[in-house]
Amino acid sequence: MASAPLARRNLRVGLLAALAALAMLGLGFAAVPLYRLFCQVTGFGGTTQRATLADADLAAQIAGSAGGRVISIRFDANLANDVPWSFRPRQVTDRVAIGERDMAVFEAHNLSDQPVTGTATFNVEPEQAGRYFNKIQCFCFTEQTLQPGQSVAMPVLYYVDPAALSDPLMRDVEQITLSYTFHRQAGS
Repeated sequence: MASAPLARRNLRVGLLAALAALAMLGLGFAAVPLYRLFCQVTGFGGTTQRATLADADLAAQIAGSAGGRVISIRFDANLANDVPWSFRPRQVTDRVAIGERDMAVFEAHNLSDQPVTGTATFNVEPEQAGRYFNKIQCFCFTEQTLQPGQSVAMPVLYYVDPAALSDPLMRDVEQITLSYTFHRQAGS
């Protein structure tokens, strides 16, 4: 008789343990997209923001009434070891008024004798600038395939949000670095 309540308790503990394990597995799969979403919303870790042309136009209007502070933007280009390309910005630094749209152009050249597909990861330094650095159009939003010997120009249309002017953490920032690293896609 005493074994029936014990068996029920063991079954309950076993079911709770199985549910906890399934919940942890689910959280494990959800962690990467949730972290990516968190970084995009907050700019954490230098994650840049995506914007539209309408957002950029509004930012330019706001910036025009805010005094037009100019900031230096530095462009950095890197390749993973398995990407047989050359990759560089046409211009290493640029000066832009906060809130105004600007464009940077990167050049890539496939040095191999076969098509290579790559994806660019990116970040912004200093980290606190990530939430204010907005990309309207970027080659980093899609995979890039270069045929053997092919060269391409890859533009980035961006602006720095005028809200950066009211952030005390941005007060002493004189230069923002936008850095890209191309990684080879599996199977290319």
